[in-house]
Amino acid sequence: MKKPILTIGRVVLTLLVVAFACLVIWRMVMYYMFAPWTRDGHIRADIVQIAPDVSGLIQQVQVRDNQPVKRGQVLFSIDQDRFKLALRQAQAAVADRQETLAQAQRENKRNRGLGNLVPGEQLEESQSKVARAESALAEAKVAVDAAQLNLDRSVIRSPVDGYVNDRAPRDREFVTAGRPVLSVVDSASFHIDGYFEETKLDGIHVGQSVDIRVIGDNARLRGHVESIVAGIEDRDRTSGSNLLPNVNPAFSWVRLAQRIPVRIAFDEVPQDFRMIAGRTATVSIIDDAAKDSAKPQAKPEASK
Repeated sequence: MKKPILTIGRVVLTLLVVAFACLVIWRMVMYYMFAPWTRDGHIRADIVQIAPDVSGLIQQVQVRDNQPVKRGQVLFSIDQDRFKLALRQAQAAVADRQETLAQAQRENKRNRGLGNLVPGEQLEESQSKVARAESALAEAKVAVDAAQLNLDRSVIRSPVDGYVNDRAPRDREFVTAGRPVLSVVDSASFHIDGYFEETKLDGIHVGQSVDIRVIGDNARLRGHVESIVAGIEDRDRTSGSNLLPNVNPAFSWVRLAQRIPVRIAFDEVPQDFRMIAGRTATVSIIDDAAKDSAKPQAKPEASK
């Protein structure tokens, strides 16, 4: 009697193990195929390129490679001798225009005081000299402002809080106006770009919580979905020379799901976590609705 019971027990146990294994495999397949998660996540940040507004030789570099900087901190300065000379020249031109204007005003005042003794044409000419002298003085003052602006712009400051890239300029290098010299990683702009398959977009919504695991780090980060991109490049269509659509006639029967970028903002970051733009991360969307429904509902207080 015991032998059939043991046989039945073994069969039942085997069936339970097989059923449990099938359930686990089914859940894993469903999670892998349809759950909103991806291993194709990358830490991103805004890179601010620093280009001087004036040209010249670098006089002094006050930062080093990969150094953290604050907004307004001096990065480097350009030789100011030429700009100081230009400012002094503009200031001297202002003084000359002021003297010319004063002389024109004296002549105009004297002619007006003589009354009918001065011909009308001469009076108009003296008034015209005053107007031209005033315009010349205003132009000279603008030149002073421009020279002062160039002098101020010879000191290059960081526009954001962040980190200098790994190639800071060196002293006595010649820099050109408008040409980037270095870049600063904006520390306030760090975020995650997760590239999800389009088949998983139904489970992704703005505001949802996100679990973030960065490769090579045991830290657990939290964030939320900030936005979903509104468009991606269509590889099968281009614009011809006459702006008409040029559709690729070769159609592949094997269609892979497109990757849709999803921007994720950080909410919880450990203090000792090393934030580096370009690091790879695994991103998993948390079903907040299911999480909230699993919480026990608070019982209403009995009315007194």
